[in-house]
Amino acid sequence: MRRQSGPKRQYSWSWWWLAVRPRTLSMALVPVLVGSVLAWAEGASPDLPVFLLTLACAVLIQVGTNLFNDVGDAVRGNDGPDRLGPMRVTAAGLATPRQVRRAAVLSFTLALLFGAYLVSVGGWLILLLGLASLSAGWAYSAGPKPLSYTAWGEVTVIVFFGIVAVLGSHFLQSGHLAPSALFAGLIVGAPAAAVLLVNNVRDLEADRRVGRSTLAAVLGPAGSRWLYLLLMFIPFVLLPLLGRPAAVWGALPALFMFLWLVWRFFGLQGGTAFNTQLARTAQAQLLLGVLLCVGLLW
Repeated sequence: MRRQSGPKRQYSWSWWWLAVRPRTLSMALVPVLVGSVLAWAEGASPDLPVFLLTLACAVLIQVGTNLFNDVGDAVRGNDGPDRLGPMRVTAAGLATPRQVRRAAVLSFTLALLFGAYLVSVGGWLILLLGLASLSAGWAYSAGPKPLSYTAWGEVTVIVFFGIVAVLGSHFLQSGHLAPSALFAGLIVGAPAAAVLLVNNVRDLEADRRVGRSTLAAVLGPAGSRWLYLLLMFIPFVLLPLLGRPAAVWGALPALFMFLWLVWRFFGLQGGTAFNTQLARTAQAQLLLGVLLCVGLLW
């Protein structure tokens, strides 16, 4: 019995690391970074403890959302042996549904605890945005009709991984709402939605078999490719609306990576190549966010 339990303890942490989907965690960091730096560029004094706590809350909410998604898809039979994406711990039997749900609840609970201080700084607006984010994270994979089983997934990503996260981060640093934060939220939210779109195009056939009507299923492969192009070009159309030329020029080099990814996506026919496209799209959003911040502080 002792020999059997050893390997489980040895690899348990790697399994949990796999479950939180580290390749996409940058999608939670980018909007907080952009919203905060935008506020500082507009004259707000940096509050580093608030900034770090905001980052922690954003990551914890995404981790919890990913874990709820892991167990939700496994229970509904959506992660079968023909899955093209990375292994999911619940479906693979590496953790029980109860264990994964507990980990998800723990992540959300920690986000609530850290968020309590942020509410004391930002007031009722931060409370509303935080509760809405937690509710959306749960509703994405739980409940009688999860958002991930509808065509509203990409819109949800734009709202919460873009607008809400940037507006909230900006407000916590500046103390006021600004139109520039709304535009910045759309700039980083659109490529984040493109990440989910790639995921759903990859899983299109498997999703259809279990009745999952994602936006990719509604549009089909051809329509999804054109939507991907739109989502990847929206940021560069909106950049001038920030009213900061240095930010535009700072972020412009990311356009080359975005163009390459659009060209590459139109040529993909299926299979595990979509996993690389997904990771590269997340990296492109991270690159855009970092370059935008450099331009804002230029």
